[in-house]
Amino acid sequence: MTSMSLKVLVSAAVLSVSAGAYAAGSHSGGHHAGEGDHASDGHHSAGNIGRAGNPEDVTRTIDITMYDNYYEPEVIDVNQGETVRFRITNQGALVHEFNIGTAAMHRSHQAEMMMMVEHGVLKGDHIDHDMMNMDMGNGHTMKHDDPNSALLEPGQSAEVIWTFNEQANLEFACNVPGHYQAGMSGEFDI
Repeated sequence: MTSMSLKVLVSAAVLSVSAGAYAAGSHSGGHHAGEGDHASDGHHSAGNIGRAGNPEDVTRTIDITMYDNYYEPEVIDVNQGETVRFRITNQGALVHEFNIGTAAMHRSHQAEMMMMVEHGVLKGDHIDHDMMNMDMGNGHTMKHDDPNSALLEPGQSAEVIWTFNEQANLEFACNVPGHYQAGMSGEFDI
């Protein structure tokens, strides 16, 4: 796929997201959970969905591969109270995200990701890291550093270590504009 084709694909995906996706806020300190998600620190990482895991408590490692626009595997079995290391690799041609949350949390996060596109932070196949650190005027940045999430350029890899607190309707998803809507999500079977 050519660079121009990628730009057209990303532009089409961005345009497919409704105008209601625009929102103020930020990523650093701004991954707010949706109603009913019981977040205690204002981040997706809190409340009943689980918490950042301690590497010493990891019971197993699961490899996740991100493609344009799907994951392998698409369903992951985990146990309540289990701490899992997710080793994530982006094999796609576009920037992708692995984010653990509920459907409501993903809807909220998609608005924040749209803002990243609007401000030129996400550019289809790369991330402007300098802009991610820019103060958005409210003391927050667009830095993508929550423990339940990894935002990766093509060819990059990262780890997320997560402890699953209780049985909740969790999914993992890419919230880059248009990707979730194109089917880039998977289920946790707890």
